[in-house]
Amino acid sequence: MSLEVKEKTEVRLVFLGAAGVGKTALISRFLQDTFEPKHRRTVEELHSKEFDIGGAKVTIHIMDTSGSYSFPAMRKLCIQNSDAFALVYAINDPDSLEAVKSLRDEILAVKEDKFTPIVVVGNKTDRHGERTVSSEDVLSTVELDWNNSFLETSAKENNNVLEVFRELLQQANLPSRLSPALRRRRETFPKDGNKRPPMNKTNSCLIS
Repeated sequence: MSLEVKEKTEVRLVFLGAAGVGKTALISRFLQDTFEPKHRRTVEELHSKEFDIGGAKVTIHIMDTSGSYSFPAMRKLCIQNSDAFALVYAINDPDSLEAVKSLRDEILAVKEDKFTPIVVVGNKTDRHGERTVSSEDVLSTVELDWNNSFLETSAKENNNVLEVFRELLQQANLPSRLSPALRRRRETFPKDGNKRPPMNKTNSCLIS
């Protein structure tokens, strides 16, 4: 007698960055395909959702962190227990890019691994008239000097949002067969128009 065993995969993603750069907006666009223009202060929220992709059960935990850095112990624990990181800045806020540089240094120090999966995300490309951060300069630094991935996005216009998550999941070493499935967002990730995704509020990145 043979038993069919489905592969179950679990991955923990963390979104880090200064306040107001659009971390929550990117996550909401990915999970719910919605955009809330009014900034809402985030303390720390954990979103967990399971998908059936290509026959594999994939549970994606996404930690949405505060832009406040007043809880270093909490942030260190969050970094220790996560698989891949999105470091988000706003293209109209040079200070938020400096925060990304500091966060990257902290991640590498905590993980003690220079190959830790990191995607640097320049959000708010819909505000192109307000741009003060050069995409060419960031691209050169991130991909050539840091050897990390770089994408620019607009959560408002749903530009490149899925690509951020695809890159994070691929770097987190999910099965390669997930890649083509992730390209079919409407088929793969069900959109519940009036439902929020399962969410737990927590004080750390520990997932029981």
